[in-house]
Amino acid sequence: MWFGEVPVARAEGTILAHSVQVGERRLRKGVVLDADHIKALAGAGVNSVTVARAEPGDVTENDAATRLAAALVAGETGLRASVAATGRVNLYATERGVARIDRERIDAVNRIDPGITVATVREWAPLAANDMAATIKIITYAVPGAALESAETAAAGGFSVAPVSISTATLIETVIAGTGDGKGPRAMAARLETLGIDLKPVVCVRHDAGLLAQALRAATADAATGAGADLLLILTGSATSDLHDVAPQAVRMAGGTVHHFGMPVDPGNLLFLGELAGRPVIGLPSCARSPALNGADWVLERIVCGVPVSAQDIMGMGVGGLLKEIPTRPRPRESR
Repeated sequence: MWFGEVPVARAEGTILAHSVQVGERRLRKGVVLDADHIKALAGAGVNSVTVARAEPGDVTENDAATRLAAALVAGETGLRASVAATGRVNLYATERGVARIDRERIDAVNRIDPGITVATVREWAPLAANDMAATIKIITYAVPGAALESAETAAAGGFSVAPVSISTATLIETVIAGTGDGKGPRAMAARLETLGIDLKPVVCVRHDAGLLAQALRAATADAATGAGADLLLILTGSATSDLHDVAPQAVRMAGGTVHHFGMPVDPGNLLFLGELAGRPVIGLPSCARSPALNGADWVLERIVCGVPVSAQDIMGMGVGGLLKEIPTRPRPRESR
């Protein structure tokens, strides 16, 4: 693409780079100058204008944005593209889920030509239907066709929405004395509702490994008959502080497996992840009693969308894992 200042008489067919006031009329940047524009400019005494001119093989901004968007949304991606305008196309989620992003592919697109850009939400960000997930912006008025073709190839398979794949969850709460205060179940019900998941009636048991194991076995028995849930959540009356504490021990006593304990996200350090009867089990940290964002959200959002979460995945959450402090936290990071 050629860019520069030209005499008005030679500007027909070029793209106006800067808006120009012509009497009471304003010619906006990006307009392709035709004979009437040239006449109006000359009549207003404008001698020269700054323009862009596409060269052989170039693709204009809207066509380039449309083509790159098509490459990103091709297939079962859970994304739809807007109509191009001023070199921009937005991508929107078509269903509820999390953003599955191949960072290497998106980075590759952005490194091909400075005029070709893709900006996305963060990896694994939760999305509702019609949420904006990405924006494509062609910065220049045209880009080389060869660069665009390379970007299209790099973009394929780079972004999709992993949809929510479960519909129900069971929360088992343990208490030290009496009954729970209801804050935890309310906060979790709200989280799950946002994800489109139904929370079954909360099960409350004394904070004892044997009793919790019985409740877990009962929940999986219900699931086997079709009356149970796809996901098991445990919220303990006393925070889990060891891999062999009450809640993880109860999962093993019930016949399940604990895959990982602890995470480098705060609030959320004391989470554990396991499996029982083919269903994921999340041992929630105490901060899950608050509606504020915590590490359990990052795990929960992936699990309910069928995205496997390994111990390595959790241990890789430390960068960016210092989240906003919860005001009601019993043991804050800094003494008050």
